[in-house]
Amino acid sequence: QVQLVESGGGLVQPGGSLRLSCAASGSIFVINAMGWYRQAPGKERELVATITAGGSTNYPDSVKGRFTISIDNAKDTVYLQMNSLKPEDTAVYYCTADLSDYEGRQDYWGQGTQVTISS
Repeated sequence: QVQLVESGGGLVQPGGSLRLSCAASGSIFVINAMGWYRQAPGKERELVATITAGGSTNYPDSVKGRFTISIDNAKDTVYLQMNSLKPEDTAVYYCTADLSDYEGRQDYWGQGTQVTISS
């Protein structure tokens, strides 16, 4: 059984920074990519950032230049450094992993961590 455990969420003032972490554990053969999505109240879940095991990244324009995703393949952990945070970044942030385990290649999701940007 694979688990993704997120940490690092919280309350921060506009302009501040937060770093999210997500560690994958369990019977993992290989991680192909990891990423972060977010969902604000009343809105659909949206992409925040993705990274392949080889280090290729993808960001939407809304976070480009402010957020940085990185991966530690040795630790099966993905990080999201968020700078210059805005109130509209407030959401539950979900970690996701595209990986292969005993059941084949599939996507896993974490439980989510709340990020609140407010003065």
